[in-house]
Amino acid sequence: MKAEYDLSKNKRGRVNPLGPDKVRITIRLDRDLIEHFRDKVREAGRGNYQTLINDALREQIQRPDLAETVTREVRAALRQELKKLRVSA
Repeated sequence: MKAEYDLSKNKRGRVNPLGPDKVRITIRLDRDLIEHFRDKVREAGRGNYQTLINDALREQIQRPDLAETVTREVRAALRQELKKLRVSA
């Protein structure tokens, strides 16, 4: 170990600068959501939970009708099952 170090050329700030498409923000999310994504990263053994959140948001934007489609399919399945129950009763 040196007795003295020259830090005059060092820069303050991030070690890894953000890419041109990235924006730093502060956002408050529920603890269980963060834990869900962190658990997924732990299960995979690699990755970044923030990237997973970004991917989930992107998928939601690209498929805004997904929730509506799933709701319709679930309702149709329930109607079929209820119809079967009425016939057998």
